[in-house]
Amino acid sequence: MTLSFLAGYSIADVIAPIAVAMAWITLMSLVKEPMRRSLMAILVAGAGAAYISGGAIGAWELPFTVVMAFCSYRALGSYWFSGIAWLLHTAWDIVHHLTGHPIIPFYATSSLGCAICDPVIAIWCFAGAPPVTAWFRRRAAVPIP
Repeated sequence: MTLSFLAGYSIADVIAPIAVAMAWITLMSLVKEPMRRSLMAILVAGAGAAYISGGAIGAWELPFTVVMAFCSYRALGSYWFSGIAWLLHTAWDIVHHLTGHPIIPFYATSSLGCAICDPVIAIWCFAGAPPVTAWFRRRAAVPIP
């Protein structure tokens, strides 16, 4: 049984973006606070402007960038706003994927991949962006019976 909305996509089209999100979270965990929160705000601002050069959605690209800039500014003080911004970017990824204007023009499923990756990062932000490197260190310190 095949789901029609998944026709033409492989399991790698789903797994790879999740792996990218996990690698992103791990790398961001290496950055100490409060620099991590500031860096995340800057990066999500860049994500908000990523589509503007293509202008595939026309004039709607500009208000979206303004909303993302507002969320990014507020993200300087709260991971909650980083999470909101990543979810907004997810919605924009879906729009661009459905209209056939991927974020990377020569990689047709790039916006779909971004739409899978971004919510994982958003969940981490909503959790307060805890450093996962500490979790790995705790797991390594536990002796195996």
